[in-house]
Amino acid sequence: MKKLAILAMGMASACLLPTAHAQSSVTLYGVIDNGIDYQSPNGAKATVRAVSGGLFASRFGLKGTEDIGGGLHVNFQLEDGFNGETGAAASATAAFNRQAWVGLSGHFGEVRLGLQNTPQYIFLNPELDPLAVQSIGSPMNSLNSLTVRETNAISYFTPTYYGLSAQFMVAMRDTTTKPSQGLQFYNAAVKYINGPFHIAAGYEQAGNATGTSLLKIFNAGTSMSFGAARVFLAYHNERQTDNSIKRDTYQLSGSYMLNPANMVVAMYAYEHDRTGQGNNAQQVGLTYEYLLSTRTTLYGAAGFIQNRSKAAFTLTGTNYAGVAVSPGANTRGVTLGIVHRF
Repeated sequence: MKKLAILAMGMASACLLPTAHAQSSVTLYGVIDNGIDYQSPNGAKATVRAVSGGLFASRFGLKGTEDIGGGLHVNFQLEDGFNGETGAAASATAAFNRQAWVGLSGHFGEVRLGLQNTPQYIFLNPELDPLAVQSIGSPMNSLNSLTVRETNAISYFTPTYYGLSAQFMVAMRDTTTKPSQGLQFYNAAVKYINGPFHIAAGYEQAGNATGTSLLKIFNAGTSMSFGAARVFLAYHNERQTDNSIKRDTYQLSGSYMLNPANMVVAMYAYEHDRTGQGNNAQQVGLTYEYLLSTRTTLYGAAGFIQNRSKAAFTLTGTNYAGVAVSPGANTRGVTLGIVHRF
């Protein structure tokens, strides 16, 4: 009788295990992007260097979901950045410096709490240009401020209704800021998609660590596809409340799929300094991507920036700083690289 009971318990456990496994999952994923970067500012020696993060930031992470019934899911994501050329961690003090959040999703949308990417980065940037504001080929990446992620963040993603969706985020202050309590960051973005037509806009407000100034940013973008081509128009406005920054950026860009494995991108942007100092700039960018497979891409990105007056914009990679330029000097550069996703 005792042996029969043990056998029955074992059979019950065996039946339950597949069900429990089917209700939750964890995925290991990552991206490694390595390449060679050449930049030549006017009046300075040309620089050639190995870089990681020319098109995508190198990273690895874990993400998972648990189905708890009633249409509800518990979700989490842990993500850490690293330098693919050296193997060094992006942060010596954070085990997961890019994302560390947990949340709940269902028919109401999704809520996330913790370190996470902003709506501007994950939701709005892909609507501003064909490169989602990445690489030295994107003027929006080189000429504008961008908040990629925030700690102590709370976000809400709406469901999509007839092509319309939105994302909202606030982030709280902590002991590293003054004051140490209250809200430091706000970001909201809304997007509408109707077939080949896209339009999106967003507002961001970020307080500095000392609580003495605010950076206010507005972005808007629209695009339309014409067969294998897509044309983008984008506008960016940013202002620091201490009047140290006041500028508008206007960008026209487009992509063309030569075939399913080959894409070319051309971009132009003009940055207008509204402080009255004439620190204007303009950039042209070109990018080529070749898909070796669904997971591996070869790319080349090139850019040229013309700085005016005391403007000193430089060609910035997705995850590395550009070579410093003298005020008013032009700069040019090329990046060649390979990206693999796993």
